[in-house]
Amino acid sequence: MSPGKPHNPPAEMSLHDKEEQLRLAIEAAEVGLWDVDVPTGTLFWPARVKAMFGISPAAHATLDDFVSCLHPEDSPAVLRAFTAAQDPALRTVYDVEYRTVGKEDGVVRWVAAKGRGIFDPSGRCIRAIGTAIDITVRKQAEALQASSQKRLDLLNRIEQVTRPMVDAADVMEATARLLGEHLGATRCAYADVDPDNDRFTIRNDWSPGVPSSAGVYSLDLFGTQAASNLRSGRHLVTHDVDRELGDDNGGRMFNAIGIKAIVCAGLVKHGRLVAMMAVHSSIPREWSDDEVQVIDDVVERCWAHIERVRDAAMLREQDRRKDEFLVTLAHELRNPIAPMLYAVALMKRERDPSRIGQRVEVIERQAGHMVRLVDDLLDVSRITRGIIELKRETLDIAPLLAQALETAAPLLEGAHHRVSMQLPGTPAPVHGDAARLVQIVTNLLNNAAKYTPDGGDIGVSARVENSLVVVEVSDTGLGIPPEDQLRLFDLFTQLPHTGAKAHGGLGIGLSIVKRLVELHGGMVGVRSAGLNAGSTFRIELPLAALVAPVARVASQAATKAISAVHRGRILVVEDNLDGLRTLVELVEANGHAVIGVANGQEALRVAGEWNPDLVLLDLGLPLMDGYEVATRLRRDLGLVKTRIVALTGWGAEQDKARTRAAGFDAHLTKPIAPERLLRVIAESVRPGAEPADIAAA
Repeated sequence: MSPGKPHNPPAEMSLHDKEEQLRLAIEAAEVGLWDVDVPTGTLFWPARVKAMFGISPAAHATLDDFVSCLHPEDSPAVLRAFTAAQDPALRTVYDVEYRTVGKEDGVVRWVAAKGRGIFDPSGRCIRAIGTAIDITVRKQAEALQASSQKRLDLLNRIEQVTRPMVDAADVMEATARLLGEHLGATRCAYADVDPDNDRFTIRNDWSPGVPSSAGVYSLDLFGTQAASNLRSGRHLVTHDVDRELGDDNGGRMFNAIGIKAIVCAGLVKHGRLVAMMAVHSSIPREWSDDEVQVIDDVVERCWAHIERVRDAAMLREQDRRKDEFLVTLAHELRNPIAPMLYAVALMKRERDPSRIGQRVEVIERQAGHMVRLVDDLLDVSRITRGIIELKRETLDIAPLLAQALETAAPLLEGAHHRVSMQLPGTPAPVHGDAARLVQIVTNLLNNAAKYTPDGGDIGVSARVENSLVVVEVSDTGLGIPPEDQLRLFDLFTQLPHTGAKAHGGLGIGLSIVKRLVELHGGMVGVRSAGLNAGSTFRIELPLAALVAPVARVASQAATKAISAVHRGRILVVEDNLDGLRTLVELVEANGHAVIGVANGQEALRVAGEWNPDLVLLDLGLPLMDGYEVATRLRRDLGLVKTRIVALTGWGAEQDKARTRAAGFDAHLTKPIAPERLLRVIAESVRPGAEPADIAAA
């Protein structure tokens, strides 16, 4: 503006300018204007309003189009409001939201319309005018939000109801009920899928007024394509069974249980189908994406919660078994101690020397029982920690079975059982650890002897089946209920029906059998028709290739006798005074010169003066442990030719590695059979013996 020139206000806008300004505002607000000449029924719709009713811009639109394009569910209310706005007695404001179904495209849209009637002086409605806005996007957003909120409300409700539950079946039932009620379904069921990716189990379902679908099924019932999709994590969604499925694609199964529509949401974890949630409808039904999504969400959360419940139940069961095991262990250890104490008391009072031998036999038997208990516990520990070492070689199965039968003979004969054995006519080689394979079969024979009434029949057989060596141990004993057969091999498991025949035990023998068989690359299972129907345990081991002569396992009767030729000077170091005294007497009785000491300092003093051929050395000594004693015997006293053998209760692999590093020639774990100990001593004092010879003695 130039200085000094007067300011002239803009001229008042013309009517045309105002109309143009209004048009621009309406365009910017995406508002459509509509106008109806009521007396003639003539309708004016611009292109924007026509689009809301699915009518192209050039097409002619009438009031009939308006009426016919209203959604059937909304039409009555809209027409009532439109009529009321034109009623001279009411003259209401026309303010409605409704759906339209496109005349040309069939698309459903949402419209918000406002307007009013215009009346002449006589009160007659001559025009109806107003605006219309397409609110489809807003309504979709609101529907999505409402759907999400409903889904969250359902998931929260399921979580609140199932949170305190401690049984997986209860979680399944409650979840199926809440989901079924939410969807207004006919039936709803959660299913566990077995590891074979085929069999699935519905333990219970929500099925008000219709038969339950609980049971065990195969995925093949869904048809090949649907089963494949479920295994891949793709859901089965069927709106109309008769229209969409043939008999071979699941239609026959669904019709048999009165189902006309179904959603089956599969859950895949780590590449495997683990669970499914099925929702049934007895009439055809158009399942919405939201409904399928909520089913998918529920099966995911239900599975995760069930896994947590099962894990917690497993921990509680493990705690219960642990407590039972500790009680049983205390009982089993006390049992042999009592007769040993009685035998010792009688020996102190015994005047008849001929009866001393009977007392000694009692002590030997009970000590042997305790040794077996401890050995079993150590085996469980080693197997559980994965540190057991198999000394594999190619072996014929027949001598192994013979040795196992020999080992179990006292128990079998004591119960007067009749024992039969069937062996293959040709070698049946396996690649395994002889001692462990004998232990496996011995455990099964001992169980058969314990759980078969006296005078029963027990059979052992072996045969080659294709690429397997199959060993079976059968009996005519108490049998095993079907529901207990799967958990029979679990650690610390003792079945309640065996109480009267149990003869003690820790419930770990069959667990050891299973783990040892698996370490050999095999499998073990059991068959039993039920209580009092006997049992058959079947072991499958890989058949070994005959690339070399098959080793034969010698029986106890053929083991190497203790050498009576070489005697030596033996130093025994043991801080348990009873153990020291009895060990010295045992070694001395075999013709060796023996000195016993109870600590490391005394051991070094005696060794320096006496130069022993062999030192039997405990590790857990006071003040100076066995490792330090061995090191100083070698380093300080220069006893490089003296054999040092660890005789200790510490028998883990790391313990043996430490003794090797400290200069020990061999490592013996207590308790050791006296016969073997004497063999080790004889081998240790034999001129020219190597450490490997000592360890193998």
